[in-house]
Amino acid sequence: MFDRFVRVVVIAALLLAGSSAGAAAQVPSASQEPIAGTPQPPGQSTPVPTPSRLSALFEATPLLLQGQQAPPPEPEHTGFGALMRDTGSDFVSFPRRKSTWVILGIGAGAAALVYPWDDEINSELQDANTLKTILKPGKYIGYAWVQGGAALGMYLIGRYAMEPEQGSHTNKVAHLGFDLLRANIVTGALTYGIKLAVRRDRPTGECCAFPSGHASLTFASAAVVERHFGYRASWPMFVIAGYVAASRLTENRHFASDVIFGSALGMAAGWTVVGRHGRESFTLYPVPVKGGIAFAGSWTPSAKRRIAN
Repeated sequence: MFDRFVRVVVIAALLLAGSSAGAAAQVPSASQEPIAGTPQPPGQSTPVPTPSRLSALFEATPLLLQGQQAPPPEPEHTGFGALMRDTGSDFVSFPRRKSTWVILGIGAGAAALVYPWDDEINSELQDANTLKTILKPGKYIGYAWVQGGAALGMYLIGRYAMEPEQGSHTNKVAHLGFDLLRANIVTGALTYGIKLAVRRDRPTGECCAFPSGHASLTFASAAVVERHFGYRASWPMFVIAGYVAASRLTENRHFASDVIFGSALGMAAGWTVVGRHGRESFTLYPVPVKGGIAFAGSWTPSAKRRIAN
C-alpha cells in the first residue's frame, strides 16, 4: 500500500514540475507560418505544411493556458513606493490569470489523490530516522523570516549598494529582490488566509496545517527565480523547494496533501508576480497520449529579447 502511495506522490510532483517546464518548451509558433494570400517573391512557392500526428493533436486540443502576447517591460523603478503599488496589483492580478487556476487545479487534484494516504505516509516517515536527519535543515530554510530576509537583503544590496544599470533606475539584483519580496508577501498572505479559513489540524493536533507555508514560500521563490534566469539555471532552486517541502513530512508538521497544494499555491503566486513583466509568454496544451495526457507548450520570447536578437 505504501509503495502505491509513493508512486502517487511522485506523479503529483512531476505534474507540478511539468507546469514550470512547459513554459520553456520551445515549439514553433503559428506566427512563423506564411499568411494565406500574402504575395511571395518570384520563384518562391508557398511552403505546404506537413501534417503530423502531433500537429493534429494540437489542433484538436483546447487551449488551457496562454500568457500575454506582449508582456510589459521590466519595471524602471523598484523603490518602496513601487513595491507597495505593485504588490497591491499582484493581489488583484492573482485571480485573473489563467495560469493561477491551471496550477491550483493541478495542485488541488494531486492533493485530493494523496489525501486518503495522508495518515499512512506520516506514520511511515516517523520511523525514517536517517531521512529525518538529512531533511532537518529544510525546516529552517523554509521559514518565512529566512525567505523574506534573503529577499529583503538582496533588494537592499541591489538598491543601495550597487549602481543602477545604464538608462535605468534599477539593476538586476534589486529587481530580483523586488520580485522575491512581492512573491513572499502575496504567498504569505494567501497561505495564512487559507490556513485560517480551512483550520485543518496538523498531524500533532495543532492548527493550522493546510496549506504548508514552508512549501508555498519556497516554491514561490523558485517560480520567480525561474522566470528571471530560465529553467536551466533555476532547477537547483526547485530542488531546494522540494527538499524543504519533504522536510515538513519528516518533521510531522504537515500531511502530504498540505505540502502538494502549498507548492502549487506558491508557484501560482510567484508566476503572478513575474508574469506581469516576465521573460517570455507561453502556451500550455494538454495532449492526449496512450494511457493518459501529457503537457506540451509553445514559447514566445519577450519583445525585449526579440529586439535584442
